[in-house]
Amino acid sequence: MLATILKRSPVLLGTAALLAATVLTGPATAQGAPSYSKYTALGDSYAAGAGIPDLSGGACLRSNHNFGTVVAASLGVTDYSDVTCAGAKVLDLTAPQVSPVPQLDAVDSDTDLVTLGIGGNDLSASPLGVVEVILECILVSGSDPLGAPCHNQYADRHFDFDTLSWAYENDALEAAVTATAPQLASALQAIHTKAPGAKIVLVGYPSVVPDNEWTCFARQPLAIGDVAYLRGIITRLNGMLASTAAANGTTYVDTATPTKGHDVCSDQPWIEGLIPGSPTVPFHPNAAGENAMAKAVLAALSH
Repeated sequence: MLATILKRSPVLLGTAALLAATVLTGPATAQGAPSYSKYTALGDSYAAGAGIPDLSGGACLRSNHNFGTVVAASLGVTDYSDVTCAGAKVLDLTAPQVSPVPQLDAVDSDTDLVTLGIGGNDLSASPLGVVEVILECILVSGSDPLGAPCHNQYADRHFDFDTLSWAYENDALEAAVTATAPQLASALQAIHTKAPGAKIVLVGYPSVVPDNEWTCFARQPLAIGDVAYLRGIITRLNGMLASTAAANGTTYVDTATPTKGHDVCSDQPWIEGLIPGSPTVPFHPNAAGENAMAKAVLAALSH
């Protein structure tokens, strides 16, 4: 699906925006970061930089401008392995996905740095994950542009007479986040077992939608209430990633804060919307976004 979107959208094939983004944001730096000799990057499409030229990995849509590649270059790592892949779920770390071997096979006892960006695709049954959720919200947005029709689909809505407002129960996306936590914990422990001396970094998701949902009005085909709903789900997902990392001897990197103000509805997006203006797939970081995520990782490594 992602490959089809990429092939059919001519704007994704340009390189001018990619070069401009790199100039505007500047290169990530590694001042104060320790030295690493063998670095492995794991994760999904946000970690792969899916759709940003130049691409490799076939259907994995892996970019040589993703945050892992920027981090490796900034650290001067000579032995760098990137097995990130679009569509990856947590369980794909230990099972073959597009490639014939699991991502974790790229980690061994000599690995001393691992970055992992994963969890968003576990929000839905299909490999599109969080993108499927956003597309579903787009499809129903016209039924109530100022309301939250997508939220109504993913949760049971009822009127609370005590608060005189609508309340929601049994939210399917919240349940998916909760269910992913123990799977992620097992994956992190597996990485620790395979590379006991490695620094392991779990990278969170950027600010896909804004804090002020009204800035999306007429910019993206999302109902106003659903922008707030999606922001809450992504915040909940990042919170789960952070707490699971802390409980499993892993460093969590917040990329939502450094990308605030550069969401899909901003004037200078680092995460592109339904029709990308810079090369990437819809609702994913462009080159500037990946560079911002790399800077956040490098900052965490320097502490």
